Amino acid sequence: MSQTPDRSVLLSSDPPLDLRFSEAELETTRERIVSFIADVVADAGAEGAVLGLSGGIDSTLTAHLAVEALGDDGLHGLTMPSEVNDPDVMSDAERVAADLGIEYDVVAIQPIAEAVFDALPGPAEDRTARGNVYVRTRAVCNYLVANAENRVVLGTGNRAEAMTGYYTKYGDQAVDCNPIGNLYKQQVRQLAAHVGVPRELVMQEPTAGMWEGQTDAAEMGLDYDTVDAILAVHVDGGLSRAATIRELDVPADAVDRVVDLYEASAHKRSMPPAPER
Repeated sequence: MSQTPDRSVLLSSDPPLDLRFSEAELETTRERIVSFIADVVADAGAEGAVLGLSGGIDSTLTAHLAVEALGDDGLHGLTMPSEVNDPDVMSDAERVAADLGIEYDVVAIQPIAEAVFDALPGPAEDRTARGNVYVRTRAVCNYLVANAENRVVLGTGNRAEAMTGYYTKYGDQAVDCNPIGNLYKQQVRQLAAHVGVPRELVMQEPTAGMWEGQTDAAEMGLDYDTVDAILAVHVDGGLSRAATIRELDVPADAVDRVVDLYEASAHKRSMPPAPER
């Protein structure tokens, strides 16, 4: 059920740029994504979809739209906690599944990850490498269920994450499609509020769950409203660096940081390279 969004719910602060949709655009976006999910499943000859539920806003919005597209029996959710996950956030994941009335399983991935860490103890001392094992383990579980039940795997990535490379290669982007992949984070929050996601989930602090206390903003060094604005105006929009700084009233190092993330992650947005024939 949709609800009228208000500024305090949608924006974490006074953003450099307001990227929210109009009411008409919201409905069009919602309908387009719902149709997209239904078409992907139908074109694959699948029986439904699998979705990893993290308790975060991206997976929560994707779950709501998938149930609208496929019905509550068309989506199988997996919540996959490890020892680094906040128990309250993982409880939110189960809450979303229960509220939507979908089938879901809780898969404790710590024993699986520990087997990998034990096999390669040296590399496992690296925090990022260790965190990526958790993410890739979740992808393996998603596809195990998808293969067994003839389902497709839905991704939860948004445009801000895709453009900055803020995801694990062959991990959370090891998916069959990204229904919300063209939405900036601000628009994800707006659409989530529009479809009736509770405020506390809409405004929850984003985290990839790779290590204890990890947050997206701390790792990127910028909040998503700023990342969204710089991507929309400078990277996607083509406005010059100097004009972007003036237009958005953001520090030069913020623009440089987003550009660095975009350029360094180009390999994640392309197929693995091969030599020319």
